[in-house]
Amino acid sequence: MHTIPSVDLNDFISNDATRKQNFVDAIGNAYETIGFVALKGHFLDQDLVNNLYKEVKQFFDLPLEIKQKYEIPGIGGQRGYVSFGKESAKGKKEGDLKEFWHFGQYVEDDLVLATEYPDNVIVKELPNFNSTGKQAYKMLEKTAKFVLRALALHLGLEETYFDAYIHNGNSILRPIHYPPITKEPEGAVRAAAHGDINLITLLMGAQGKGLQVQNHQGEWIDAIAESDELMINVGDMLSRHTNNKLKSTVHRVVNPPKELWGMSRYSIPFFMHPISGMKLDVLRVCIDKDNPKQFEDITAGEFLNERLVELGLVKK
Repeated sequence: MHTIPSVDLNDFISNDATRKQNFVDAIGNAYETIGFVALKGHFLDQDLVNNLYKEVKQFFDLPLEIKQKYEIPGIGGQRGYVSFGKESAKGKKEGDLKEFWHFGQYVEDDLVLATEYPDNVIVKELPNFNSTGKQAYKMLEKTAKFVLRALALHLGLEETYFDAYIHNGNSILRPIHYPPITKEPEGAVRAAAHGDINLITLLMGAQGKGLQVQNHQGEWIDAIAESDELMINVGDMLSRHTNNKLKSTVHRVVNPPKELWGMSRYSIPFFMHPISGMKLDVLRVCIDKDNPKQFEDITAGEFLNERLVELGLVKK
C-alpha cells in the first residue's frame, strides 16, 4: 500500500446500514494493512480548529522562562509543558526536536479517577488557552469513540465494547511545536521513528509533508491529510489487544528541506487511552490456529508506565 485511505465518519453515523457497513469494512481493512486512515466528518468545526492553533502558537511564542513555569516535576510530563529535546523515541539517545504541551482528562463522575490523574495546568497569561484546549479535547474524544465503535464491529465485538473503557480514560491532547532548525541536527529528527502507546491517535496538522508511515514492505510513504481530515492510526495497546490483527504502524516526522529550516511546524495529536485498569489481554476472537496468542497479559496502566520509562519521561 502506497497511499493512506480516506474515510468519512458521516457514513458510519448515518442511518443507512449499507453506508455504515462500508465504513466498517474500509477502516478495518486499512488498519489491518497500513494502520492509518484519513478521516473526514469528525466533530471539530473549523472555528474551533483555528482558535486552537491560535492559542497554541501564542503559548509557544511565550518566553522560555514563562513556559518553564508550567513544566511540572514528578508526573512524567503527563500535564503541562515539556521542553525542547526532553522526549526521545524508544531505543534512541537523541531527543526529538520538539517542545509540547499536555491537556489531560476532565473527569466528571468518578472521584477515584479524579484523584488518580494529575490536574490540568492553567496558563495564566492566556485566558482562552485552557478553555479552547478543553473544547478540542472533548470533540476529539467524541470522534475517537465512534471510530472505536466501528472497529469493535469489524472485530466481531458488540458495538459499544470500548465505551466503558474510554469513558474518563487517560487520554492526552498534545499540541506540539517543532521550532525552526538553526544548525545541522546531529542524528536528531523532529520525531524519530516510533509506534504510539495508546489505543488510537487522532492527528491534527498533517497537511503538508513531514509525517511519514512505514508500510509492510519497509518503504516510507508520506501521510498527508486534506485540510478537513484527521489522520488516525492504531496504537500499540490496540495492536496488543487484537493480537496484531490491527497494525500499530511505525511513523516519524522528518526534518524539512534545508530551505524550509526557518519555519516552525505545529501538529496536535490526541492520544486515546483507556482507563488504567483495562486489561489488554489478547481478545479471544483474534486467536486461532494460524494466529496464536502473541502477547502476555497486561493492564493499560502497566503498559503505559513501561513505555514512559522507555521514553525517558519516567524514571524506573
